[in-house]
Amino acid sequence: QVQLVESGGGLVQDGGSLRLSCTVSGIRLDYYAIGWVRQDPVKSRAGIVCIGRNDAPTYYAPSVKGRFIASSDNARKTVYLQMNDLKPEDTGVYYCATGDELEDCYNTYFPEGEYDYWGRGVQVTVSS
Repeated sequence: QVQLVESGGGLVQDGGSLRLSCTVSGIRLDYYAIGWVRQDPVKSRAGIVCIGRNDAPTYYAPSVKGRFIASSDNARKTVYLQMNDLKPEDTGVYYCATGDELEDCYNTYFPEGEYDYWGRGVQVTVSS
């Protein structure tokens, strides 16, 4: 059974930083790519990062590129999202996700149709 569990959300001021973690079970991180998806209070879910497996590239949405850094620790079965210079528009619920066919990010930060498994999400709130 594939499970993903996010942690590390919270409340931070404009310009602050947070680090999210996503611990997986039932899969190996060297076999699958992992995505981070954000759902803000108004819009639908939108992908922001896709972390390729092993030495494959990581892709970032333009809105977070240069501020967010994704990484992966295969031994700990955990992926991380270091979020710096946070802005109020980064507020939302952050999910990690993967899929049965997601061996690659397919050159995009949001391989939406490939996500079969989702964590429950963590709330990130950035105050102005």
